[in-house]
Amino acid sequence: MKRFTRNKGFIYSLLTLFLLTTFLANFPTKAGAVELGLEAEAAILVDGNSGKILYELNPDMTLPPASMSKMMTEYLLLEAIHSKKVSWDQEVSITDYVYKVSQNTKLSNVPLRKDIKYTVRELYESMAIYSANGSAIALAETIAGSETNFVQMMNKKAQELGMEDAKFVNSTGLNNKDLYGMHPKGTGETDENMMSSRSVATLAYRLINDYPEVLETASIPFKKFTKGIDGEGISMLNWNAMLPNIPGYLQQFAYQGVDGIKTGSTELAGYCFTGTAKRNGMRLISVVMRTKSQYARFEETKKLFDYGFSNFAEKELFPANYQMEKQDVLKVEKGKEKNVQIATKEALKTVVKSNEEELYQPKLVLDKKALTKDGTLVAPVKKGQKVGYLTYEYKGENNYGYLVNDGGVHEKVAVVAQADVEKANWFSLTLRAIGGFFADIWSSVAGGIKGLF
Repeated sequence: MKRFTRNKGFIYSLLTLFLLTTFLANFPTKAGAVELGLEAEAAILVDGNSGKILYELNPDMTLPPASMSKMMTEYLLLEAIHSKKVSWDQEVSITDYVYKVSQNTKLSNVPLRKDIKYTVRELYESMAIYSANGSAIALAETIAGSETNFVQMMNKKAQELGMEDAKFVNSTGLNNKDLYGMHPKGTGETDENMMSSRSVATLAYRLINDYPEVLETASIPFKKFTKGIDGEGISMLNWNAMLPNIPGYLQQFAYQGVDGIKTGSTELAGYCFTGTAKRNGMRLISVVMRTKSQYARFEETKKLFDYGFSNFAEKELFPANYQMEKQDVLKVEKGKEKNVQIATKEALKTVVKSNEEELYQPKLVLDKKALTKDGTLVAPVKKGQKVGYLTYEYKGENNYGYLVNDGGVHEKVAVVAQADVEKANWFSLTLRAIGGFFADIWSSVAGGIKGLF
C-alpha cells in the first residue's frame, strides 16, 4: 500500500511537471519575441537610415556608457567645426588638468606635454581612434572654456536629441574618481555618466547622420601619434576590433561593412560597444552594454549584425506615382476642372523583415493647411503642388517603433497634384453659381413634392 501511494505520488509529480512545461512553452513573454541569446545587460539594433528599432533588450535600463560618452564630445566638436567656432588647425595649449590625466598609462591615453601645442585635429584623432581621455578633456576645454561648462552643453544637447535619460558628469566617460579631484564642478567624486542603450543609439544615429564624416576617422584601424614623443611614438590601434582592416590577431573579430563607432569600458560599465556597419545599401547601428569581456562585446555585436543583415532589407513598399484606391482624386473649387489626380512624388521605402511586405498598408495623410474645411483644393493648382504625404501602418508583431518617440511620422513621401488646374473665369464661375442656385431650388421642390405622396 505504501509502495502504491509512493508510485501514485510520483505519477502526479510527473504529470504536473509535464503540464507546467507545456504551459510555459506555449506562453511566451511577448508575442513573436526574438531571442538572440545575447550575453549583455542591454542592447539595441537600429536601421541607420530611419532610426527604426529592429531589436531591443532592456532598452531603457540606464547604465554607465563609459567611453561611448565620447560620441557626444565628438558631436559637439563637429558642431563647433561646422559653425566655425573652432577650426581643425586651431592650436590648443595643455592645462595642468589635461596633462595629469593624459599621463595616466592605466587609462587609454596619448601623453600630452604642456610645452607643446596640439591641433584640434590631432586631439580629435587620438580621441576617436584611441579613445585618449586627456585629448577629450582638452577638446572640451577648447569648445566651452572648461569641462564644467562643456558638461552643461552635453546635457543640454542630450535633451535636444531626445536622450531623456542621459546624464553626463564629464566629457570622457571615466568615473570621476579617475580625474584626480579635478572633475567638473557640481558632480560627485565617484559619479559616472549614465545612459540607456536607446539613448546611446540615438546619439550614434544623430552623430553619423548629422556629421557622416565622423566615420572617416572612426574607421582608421591604426595610426601613429608622434608629436612631443621621443622615438617611434604611440601606436594608436583602434579599440574597435570589428573593423575589416584591423591588423594582427584582432582579425578574428573583423566584420564586413563595419566602419565605426566607439567602444567603452570601466569597472562599473563592464565592456560596451556602439557599432555600425553597412551592407547592400543598408546601414545598421548596434549597442551592447555591460558585456563580460573586452572581446565579448564584439561577439555579441556580431549576433546583432548577423540577425539584422540576414532578416532585414530595404524594400520599396509603394512606387513613385502611387495612387491609393478611392483616394486618388481631390475636388477643386473655382477651377476650370472640378477634380485633380494626386499621387506620390517618389517611392516609399523602408527596412522590412523577410516575408513581411504584405503587413505594410498605405496610409494617406492630407495637409489640412493646403485644403479648405471641406477637404478641397482652391484653384489655381500647380502640378507638383504638395497636398499631403503617404506613410504606412505596420500590422505585424514586434513593432518596436523608432529611437525618438516624438509622435511624428518618420518615413513618408510627398503626395502631389498631377496636373495644373487654372482658375475659371468670372463668367464660368457665375454660371456655376446660378446653376447651383437652381439645382438647390429644384432639390427642395422635388423633396417637398415627394413628401406629399
